[in-house]
Amino acid sequence: MGHARRAGPEPSSAALGQEAGRAVKVLVTGSAGFVGARFRQVLEWGDHEVYCVDIADGFDCRIFFRTATAYFDLVIHCAAVVGGRTMIEGAPFHLAAEDLSIDAELWRWARRAHPGRIVYFSSSAAYPIDLQAAEREPTQLVEEDIDLDHVRTPDQSYGWVKLTGEMMARVARAEGLAVTVCRPFSGYGETQDPCYPFPAIMQRVRRGENPVQVWSDSVRDFIHVDDIVAATLVAADHGIDGPVNLCTGRRMSFVELAYLAGARGVVVLNNMPTGVHHRVGDPTRMLDFYEPKVTLEEGIARGLA
Repeated sequence: MGHARRAGPEPSSAALGQEAGRAVKVLVTGSAGFVGARFRQVLEWGDHEVYCVDIADGFDCRIFFRTATAYFDLVIHCAAVVGGRTMIEGAPFHLAAEDLSIDAELWRWARRAHPGRIVYFSSSAAYPIDLQAAEREPTQLVEEDIDLDHVRTPDQSYGWVKLTGEMMARVARAEGLAVTVCRPFSGYGETQDPCYPFPAIMQRVRRGENPVQVWSDSVRDFIHVDDIVAATLVAADHGIDGPVNLCTGRRMSFVELAYLAGARGVVVLNNMPTGVHHRVGDPTRMLDFYEPKVTLEEGIARGLA
């Protein structure tokens, strides 16, 4: 684990419950993935004792959870089967089965090990799809739109997995565990896989394609991965259970995003997975403790660079 310091968001030692003379022990699952890798970098810059588990490195977190006995001050649970809209709509059974099993091992281990705090990443996919339909007046999604006692249909099997995770977080709190639930919206960044809309569109603009193809004219709420990481660590610092939206509240369609990035022309495909029509979050709860630092314009500049 490296400890070289670089520019970037950095958690305070207080945020992770650091005691004088003792390094904070942090477990990051899914540490080779887009978000998990950024957590790993930021935490190591802060000289924390960071343990990383990812199946890409040959160590399935499910095996880790079945055998681990160590105590951790903080667990950042990023491990999940992902793959963008194609995976969500094209392989819903595989995705749900694997992600449910991953989360189940987390909660089983947590009940035994009692870590200091767990960060569970839910998703904006957990929100009811009827609130995001084209025929409905566009609105910002607020945390209270999800009622775990009266669940409404989320986005595909992936949304159901995340609702199940949120329910388990509530049960875990009743068992005495500290859990922070975050609902990130459309996270993006320079290292994101091109199966996601933001990097795919940036690549097409960089190549000078004209017109630039986008899969739909759906509207999303883009938040940079640096802000996802920083907001999450502040939430853990403050002992915020959540759920809390990680978003900006700024609406941006894929067509608008392409033009903002410099596209000269845009064409919308009509034969690709599209998802819900309008998914924008209300950032009010997050703004009580964190304000995003990376504007979409800056994020686009980084992506194009």
